[in-house]
Amino acid sequence: MAKKAIIVESPTKTRTLGRFLGKEYTLLASRGHVRDLPQKDLAVDVEHDFQPKYEVISRQKKTLKELRDALKGIDEVFLASDPDREGEAIAWHLSQALGLGDAKRIEFNEITEQAVREALEHPREIDMRLVDAQQARRVLDRLVGYEISPLLWRSMGRTASGGLSAGRVQSVALRMIVDREREVQAFVPEEYWSIAANLTPQDKQHPFTADLKEKDGEKIQISSDAEAEATIAELQQQAYEVGKFEEKDRQRNAQPPFITSTLQRAAASELGFSASKTMRVAQTLYEGVETDGETVGLITYMRTDSTRVATPAREQAVAFITEQYGDDHVGPGVRGKTAKGAQEAHECIRPTSVLRSPESLAPALDHDQARLYDVIWRRFLASQMAPARYRQRGVDILAGPYKLRATSSDVVFPGFLAVLPDREKEQETKVPVLTVGQALRLLGLTPEQHFTQPPPRYNEASLVQALEEQGIGRPSTYAPTIETLRTREYVHMQKRNFIPTRLGVAVCDYLVDHFPGIMDVEFTARMEENLDTVEQGEQDWVTLLQEFYGPLADRLAQVKGAGETYLEGETCPECDGRLRVRYSAYGKFAGCENYPDCAYKRDLSGLAQAEPEKPEELEETCPECGGKLLVRTSRYGKFAGCANYPNCKYKRDLSGRPPREAPKELDEKCPRCGATLVERQGRRGPFVGCSAYPKCRYIKGSSGGRPQPVPTDLLCEECGKSLLLRQGRRGPFLGCSGYPKCRFTREPTEAELAAITATAGQPAPEGE
Repeated sequence: MAKKAIIVESPTKTRTLGRFLGKEYTLLASRGHVRDLPQKDLAVDVEHDFQPKYEVISRQKKTLKELRDALKGIDEVFLASDPDREGEAIAWHLSQALGLGDAKRIEFNEITEQAVREALEHPREIDMRLVDAQQARRVLDRLVGYEISPLLWRSMGRTASGGLSAGRVQSVALRMIVDREREVQAFVPEEYWSIAANLTPQDKQHPFTADLKEKDGEKIQISSDAEAEATIAELQQQAYEVGKFEEKDRQRNAQPPFITSTLQRAAASELGFSASKTMRVAQTLYEGVETDGETVGLITYMRTDSTRVATPAREQAVAFITEQYGDDHVGPGVRGKTAKGAQEAHECIRPTSVLRSPESLAPALDHDQARLYDVIWRRFLASQMAPARYRQRGVDILAGPYKLRATSSDVVFPGFLAVLPDREKEQETKVPVLTVGQALRLLGLTPEQHFTQPPPRYNEASLVQALEEQGIGRPSTYAPTIETLRTREYVHMQKRNFIPTRLGVAVCDYLVDHFPGIMDVEFTARMEENLDTVEQGEQDWVTLLQEFYGPLADRLAQVKGAGETYLEGETCPECDGRLRVRYSAYGKFAGCENYPDCAYKRDLSGLAQAEPEKPEELEETCPECGGKLLVRTSRYGKFAGCANYPNCKYKRDLSGRPPREAPKELDEKCPRCGATLVERQGRRGPFVGCSAYPKCRYIKGSSGGRPQPVPTDLLCEECGKSLLLRQGRRGPFLGCSGYPKCRFTREPTEAELAAITATAGQPAPEGE
């Protein structure tokens, strides 16, 4: 009997598959991508059809060795990476790295026995159109990031917080956030008033509320307290009667089942999940959760842009709805609009079995899994149910020259609301049955002051929606795009809304000024459409890259060769020098050309930074100077600090962590500055360093084990942060101080090693 193996991405999947495949197949995991473009250089041969120079990811070398060993004696290999472009690329890289020329590709949208066995019965070749589409995106993003990011470093410095980077999708998303912030800050609120009348029929007590809408046939606008009082005085003198009454039925359909973007939006608004957290939790539900002693995949694949529902899933949902709610609650099934570039072979995000209700799975799921599964389960079931039906009443009320309007609606048949309760606010009053000409009695008038509101800042849900509507990125890119904006510190969150930082605004302004095409929303959307044509086999990926890179290369040359930019028609108010346009981590500004002799500068970002929240005051005073104590927060947690800082540096830890031991002085002098050496307690254990820190950063090393990293003046080629000299198992190497956010490493040259160790005042680390 031939020996067969299936390679999936995650070890968790092997356990889920093993539940129903048993020993029939050898189940292996690649643990994601095994090859990628190296970080140390562009790794794209622009001169030779943009051929990428892939290399095995360092952490995956061991995985590939294990896979080679496990595949010895195997006759047939099935590559079962995820069913999308990225998964197809992983399958191709595995076949290349392992020499699996005859491997078959299978894919399944859910990890159930029926889906997996059907996939095994219909294997196919690796789809190179999907591989080319993923490869084109990867190369395109590498060209944008690696060609433009160094110009950012040159203009703003390479040591800005979190590093600096440009990205094809990331930078456009940043521009959307910055543009919205500019709209918010430029908005001027206008006052307006509304007036509500509390009315009841003359012959009975059935009060309801109507809103003032018109005067003399035109929409009424009340812009001040005085106008509101005058209007109320007139309304109190009028006789009220029914001008028009209508009663009609309407229905409301459920929303379609989830795709990636709508799941991220719903999880953000209903559960407060970030996009990355939503995908992380959904991944665990897809790969499998242990319940009743076995590992079961609970949802279909969570990276999809299709709302299609497989026939067996539809039939199971219909049977469940019929049994639980009755035949009249079964609906035709709701399909949403097909997204641009949607892969219709995929399915929506749904439970693998509606019979597994959220309540039955509660003991097997953690808190986050249970909440997300509940949202997915209810949304899918509701999409297969009948519409909700309402009885709606509307009445126009005449009062002299004024017209008022009141509406209300009652649920006649719940339909899908039986499983997905209406979250809309309940109406306080219901409109009674009325007749035209019927007299009404005025019970009271309620004026209310309002102000027009600026456009709302983006939150995770609305940003994902905007990216999707504009055609920017694809479902799998939303979460990493948003996370990159956070980790680069281009944005911060305020009440779950995105606020651009000074650094984010500066990066956005620089890119808009120098690379308007890359930052253009329509251009980026068209590029996404063009990339989709590669997947559909309508365009060659190399031709697409050639069309894109030509204009980019020309623009790069212009930016690199451009001289200083000056403000036209303006001179320095202090010395009459010309004003140069500059960019820094603090924003775009105009600075005098005579700097440093003249230090004049003026902000050009046009954005005011939000005032920091006032720190909380404690009901005690500083024991050293008697000043107020304020609650502040640092990266180590909360602490009480004196309000007279920096004149008084008293502080007390409030985080509840055990106190740090005071540095212990040693009978040794720092070889760099002559100050006393002290032994301190660090995150990785004790180490000996200079007592003059931070002025002197000399570190002798730990009291045992591996030496401490040695700071250098060299800069990371990836993010611009400083490099540290570290000691590894194979000898010394240079690593980014931004680790783990940036994982750049390289070997030092002999000259660099000698210079670093001489400056640090310690012997060079020994190799193996």
